[in-house]
Amino acid sequence: MRKCGTALRLGCMRVVVTGGTGFVGREIVGQLVREGHSVRVVSRGVRSPVPGADRVCGSVLEPESLPAAFRGCEAVVHLVGIISEIGKQTFEQVHAEGTRHVIAACEVVGIRRLVHMSALGTRAGARSRYHQSKWHGEERVRASQLAWTVFRPSLIYGPGDGFVTLFARMARWSPVLLVLGSGRQQFQPVAVKEVAQCFVGALRHPESAGRTFDLCGPERLTMNELLRAIASVMGRPRLQLHLPWKMASLQARILECVFPVVFRSAPPLNRDQVLMLQEDNIGDPEPAWRLFGIEPVRFSDGIRAFLRPES
Repeated sequence: MRKCGTALRLGCMRVVVTGGTGFVGREIVGQLVREGHSVRVVSRGVRSPVPGADRVCGSVLEPESLPAAFRGCEAVVHLVGIISEIGKQTFEQVHAEGTRHVIAACEVVGIRRLVHMSALGTRAGARSRYHQSKWHGEERVRASQLAWTVFRPSLIYGPGDGFVTLFARMARWSPVLLVLGSGRQQFQPVAVKEVAQCFVGALRHPESAGRTFDLCGPERLTMNELLRAIASVMGRPRLQLHLPWKMASLQARILECVFPVVFRSAPPLNRDQVLMLQEDNIGDPEPAWRLFGIEPVRFSDGIRAFLRPES
């Protein structure tokens, strides 16, 4: 790992990132490197996902691997999360127990600063097991003796995401876009660059410690409006076909049975997601915008930066 010295900016830190190989993680790692931090990515893969960052082998599900991976660092950015379960990778194991393992490793090696990824909608008594497990993870963070910051993002979009990119691909070949339920549930989509700016900014702002922030975009848009915006930016208006929730839940149940057995992978839709999609996913982004100096971009402008109109 590169040592923080005169070649790096004043105030740089030695930062270890879990979940740094994912969609959001790559953006956060990239911004950390560009700011001059010395970055170590904990993963089970072979390479670091971003030039300038180092990689060390480890997993939040293997607690014995974490102290060595964390040693010598000053802060942890904990991003590990799953949206579908498969095998031992359950919501509770990854989001709650994995977080407990991260905190324990911080205590062993003397790391005091933790920036933690949660999710908007996380709360006590949530309907979905995803949000329940995220809440249990948050509770472990709050109960720790670390200087912690928790972020709860809404729907995150950007190049290579799992939402805009998926529906853009569908709009290229299908005259119809499938919508679960009425499509009137509200979201506040937020650009991945803005999410990363907040995570990186938390390391510059000690006053963010002990606080939980919603990370949301400036607009509250229904699912119907989100899909219309994607199709419009691409220049391919599409009809929307609404699938009743009961049918969506049945489809999710079938996919949960088929994908792990046949494809050895998590299903593209599960019943927990169906539950979460029935709720509004909105929050108050103002505290994060003010503290971290974010100028949020509107959804249509944000996706126009990486989607191109079809000829």
